[in-house]
Amino acid sequence: MDTLRYPIGQFITLQEPTNEQRNQFIESIAGMPAKLRQAVEGLVLEQLNTPYRPGGWTLQQVVHHLADAKMNAYIRFKRGLTEEHPVAGTFREELWAQLNDYKDTPVETSILLIEALHSRFVTLLLKLLPTDFKRVVTSPTYGDMTLDTAVQRYSWHAYHHIAQITSLREHMGW
Repeated sequence: MDTLRYPIGQFITLQEPTNEQRNQFIESIAGMPAKLRQAVEGLVLEQLNTPYRPGGWTLQQVVHHLADAKMNAYIRFKRGLTEEHPVAGTFREELWAQLNDYKDTPVETSILLIEALHSRFVTLLLKLLPTDFKRVVTSPTYGDMTLDTAVQRYSWHAYHHIAQITSLREHMGW
């Protein structure tokens, strides 16, 4: 079950990443919308309404969750750049996934949202100084974290969910 829930493994923080490693995380963030679009390409509503694992979210819920999570993470990141040690907001993702917009909104809407958001986020990230990534936010879930860790988590989180989609596609032969 754990490989279904975490097909790319659990998140592991890279301590003191180099500028090159940091740029790789930024590149992965830049490429994420296209990877997500590719992951759901050609799926019909019945397939999108299939859970990626027993008891898990449907593929449609995963896509909408990614949009919500990325919006929240972007705001947390910007607060980390403009406030001293802010407490990052959180959201009840399991409850958000039950709201009507997750069921009634086409996944394309969330993909377009992610494309626009990532365009802005990557523009922001590419101009930051290494010292900017040392700024700290406090996550109610993870405690204090540098923006270096936040950008890694942001990248991992996206590919974690994309892998849930692609793993189900492989398993189902879609």
